[in-house]
Amino acid sequence: MENTGNRNSTGSLLRIRIGLSVVILGLLIFVLGASPGWFNLDRSPVTGLVQIATFLIGLALICLGGYITLNALWNGRQKSIAADIGLRLVSTGYVISVASGMADVFGFGSHPFPNIPYFGPMQAFGVMVGEVIIAIGFVLLVPWPGRNGE
Repeated sequence: MENTGNRNSTGSLLRIRIGLSVVILGLLIFVLGASPGWFNLDRSPVTGLVQIATFLIGLALICLGGYITLNALWNGRQKSIAADIGLRLVSTGYVISVASGMADVFGFGSHPFPNIPYFGPMQAFGVMVGEVIIAIGFVLLVPWPGRNGE
């Protein structure tokens, strides 16, 4: 008799731990970029290029760690179509966040180069829209019990 409910629990548990560690590291970097005053590192009244890049790197680590963790929860089972769509939504949400956050650097923001990049309200709204899309993608990646013949 083979146990199909516990395919690779040791490797899966390790991937979950690694994924959650990457999420926590990403969250710390994200908060460092979004609110450097919490770490007594705020040197400017505006959110500049370094802060934007820092919180976008943190968001990338959150997305990567979340994907590693949720992928490990599938534990070798075939993913549903919703989970595949969820992965694409996480990626799309991150691209929207990067495009919105770096709009001035890319040249289509309100303060294009050579002006100093400024993280304005429209850019903040775009990043928040990207984060909402990322959250929807993560919800779709969750392996809900009772589906796929489980």
